[in-house]
Amino acid sequence: MGERAMDLRYSQTDEKFRNELRAWLADAVPAHGTVPAEGDWDARRGYDTGWQRKLYDAGYAGINWPAEYGGRGAPLSEQLVYYEEIARARAPYVGVNFVGLLHGGPTLIVEGNDEQKAAHLDAILKGEEVWCQGFSEPSAGSDLASLRTRAVREGDDYVIDGHKIWTSFAQVADYCELLVRTDPDAPKHKGITWLILDMRAAGIEIRPLRTIIGGTEFGEVFFDRVRVPVSQRVGPENEGWRIANVTLRFERGTSFASQMVELKRFLAELVDAASRVTRHHASAWDDAALRREIGHMQAESDALWAMVKLSVSQANESGVPGIGGSAVKLVYSELYQRVGELAMRLIGRAALSWDDVGGWPNKRFLYSGMQSLSLSIAAGTSQIQRNIIAERILGLPKDR
Repeated sequence: MGERAMDLRYSQTDEKFRNELRAWLADAVPAHGTVPAEGDWDARRGYDTGWQRKLYDAGYAGINWPAEYGGRGAPLSEQLVYYEEIARARAPYVGVNFVGLLHGGPTLIVEGNDEQKAAHLDAILKGEEVWCQGFSEPSAGSDLASLRTRAVREGDDYVIDGHKIWTSFAQVADYCELLVRTDPDAPKHKGITWLILDMRAAGIEIRPLRTIIGGTEFGEVFFDRVRVPVSQRVGPENEGWRIANVTLRFERGTSFASQMVELKRFLAELVDAASRVTRHHASAWDDAALRREIGHMQAESDALWAMVKLSVSQANESGVPGIGGSAVKLVYSELYQRVGELAMRLIGRAALSWDDVGGWPNKRFLYSGMQSLSLSIAAGTSQIQRNIIAERILGLPKDR
């Protein structure tokens, strides 16, 4: 009772924006060329940041960012339209820009000071700065507050020693959103600070991590007396856990929206493949059980998109995605895993090859199926999301 009803339909203004964006993408996407070879990270950075600059010049960067920070100042519903249309046009994904654009930049808008905003926000939107995230550590993944990377104040600097892991695109990043422990004697959630780290600082070593699908987008980062000016601290000292939760709410809420649009496209590709796969002189699509399974997945995908719209409606009012973002992230991760498993099961032995053979999307299906395994870990494990939902949404007692 008393809660305001939320209209999850698109407005006429949203649809006008859709038509304009669709027309622009029709020309811009083919003109941008093809994705560089895997592992060529300098070329990949140029490709992704070049696309970001085209978006900026056309007025499509930072759609929901405030106009005072170079954005479009549009409602988040237009951001959802944007995600739908870039997926439809098969436009370049945010790529190496994702940390800065999707949660680092938004965190600075909410928590940064005027100097920090002036120094970074415009550069992020233009694709001139690439950011990475220094949160997880070898012994602080799901239990992030157990992080041990240390920052000791020496005059006007913090001196950093420690080790971060699973740092996406660290090898091409200019800056890092970094969580460090500044008070080792405080309770673990109380002694953390959020810093802006220049990745060109002395004392940083980056080592690539090869994933199960052969990618090297992850790295581990070592810090040996790395100096960070105190002026690069976001928020007060020892309030980093609160600020990190702002970052994580962006990461678990609106920043997953583009992947959810991609999931819808993946389901459509699954239907197409099922109509061409033959089993016992009939197509796989003739199997009622398979159609039912895909239909249920499509219904869950539609429901998930409505949850995203609800989270966006909350963010429009508060400026920060609600804690319902944990529910969105949990459902998305586990649904995508099921879709990935079904894709590999559908093409059978063809899923043993990384290369497309016989006209089948082997590489696409195998990559998606293997990559989906990480989704219930990345941005907070499914177990952590369930704890958040239980304690902060349902009001259940905390797990001892």
